[in-house]
Amino acid sequence: MTGRQWTTADVPDQAWRTAVITGGNTGLGLQVARVLAGRGARVIIACRDREKARRAVAEMATAARRSRQAVGLREGPTPDLHIVELDLARLGSIRDAVVELRSRFPVIDVLINNAGVMMTPYTRTEDGFELQFGTNHLGHFAFTGLLIDHLARSPAGARIVTVSSLAHRRGSIDFDDLMWEHGYSRAAAYARSKLANLLFAYELNRRLTSTSVPIVSLAAHPGYSSTGLTRNLPSPLRAGSRAAEPFIAQSAAMGALPLLRAATDPRAAGGQYYGPGNLLETKGHPKLVRSSARSRDQELARRLWEISEKLTGVSYPLP
Repeated sequence: MTGRQWTTADVPDQAWRTAVITGGNTGLGLQVARVLAGRGARVIIACRDREKARRAVAEMATAARRSRQAVGLREGPTPDLHIVELDLARLGSIRDAVVELRSRFPVIDVLINNAGVMMTPYTRTEDGFELQFGTNHLGHFAFTGLLIDHLARSPAGARIVTVSSLAHRRGSIDFDDLMWEHGYSRAAAYARSKLANLLFAYELNRRLTSTSVPIVSLAAHPGYSSTGLTRNLPSPLRAGSRAAEPFIAQSAAMGALPLLRAATDPRAAGGQYYGPGNLLETKGHPKLVRSSARSRDQELARRLWEISEKLTGVSYPLP
C-alpha cells in the first residue's frame, strides 16, 4: 500500500484472532469492534454497562444481516461478539473481569486499551485514585498486567494497543501529588493520564522486548474525533468544541483508523505510535507519528511503572 492512504480495506483477515476492546460499546471502541468483527475476529466488548454493550452487539448483528440482504444473501456468518463487564475505576471489577476472560476464552490475541474518561469534575475512585488517572492509566495498567500471561498464549504473537491523545503533550507527572490533592485541573489531570498511557505503552514494550514473551505494545491516538468523550467539559468549553467540530473534527470511524492500524497492520511494530496524518494530527488517515520528548523519558516511565505496581498491587509476570 506504499503511496496511498491506509483504510479499513487494509485490515487483513482476522478470523484467527480474539480481540478485547475496553469501552467497545461506544465511540472509537465501537467503530474498532465493527471493523474487527466484520473481518472475522471474535470481539469481546469489555465495559461497565452491560445494557449499553447489549445494544451495541444487537446493532452490529442487525447491520451484518442488512449487509447480507443488500447483496442478496439470506444466510451468512454473524459477528462473533461477546460481553464482559469491566469497570476500570474499580480494581475489584478488573480482577473479576480477568477471571471471566480467562475462563471463557482460551487465547486473547489483541488487547485494545481504549476506554477512558475526559475532564471530569474532581472525583475519587473506589480505591482512592483521582478518577481520570485511576481509570485511564491505573485501570488499564492493572487490567493488562493481570492478562499478560494469557496474551502470551497467542500462537502468532499478541498485540497490546494503548490509546493516548494529543493532550499528552500538555501532560506532566507530579509524583508528589499524583492524585491532585493540592489543586485540581480537569484539563491538566486528563493530560497527565494520557501522558501516562504513552509512558506505560513504551515501557511495556521495552520490558517485553527484553524477554522472550511473544507480545508487542503499541500506542495510537484518534486526533480530534467526534465522540461522546467531551460530555464532561465545562459548558463554555463544550460550546466552543461543538462550534469547532465541523471545521477540524473527524468522524469516530476515521478516528478509529489509527487504533485499527496499530492492532492489525502486519508491518506495525512494538513501540510505534499511530495517529492521523493531517492538520497537526487532528484528522486524516493514520500514519506513524512522534510523541513528546517527555513521553519517551525512560527514567520517568520506570518511576511511573514502579508506583503503578504499588498503587494497584499488580506486578507483571515478566522474566
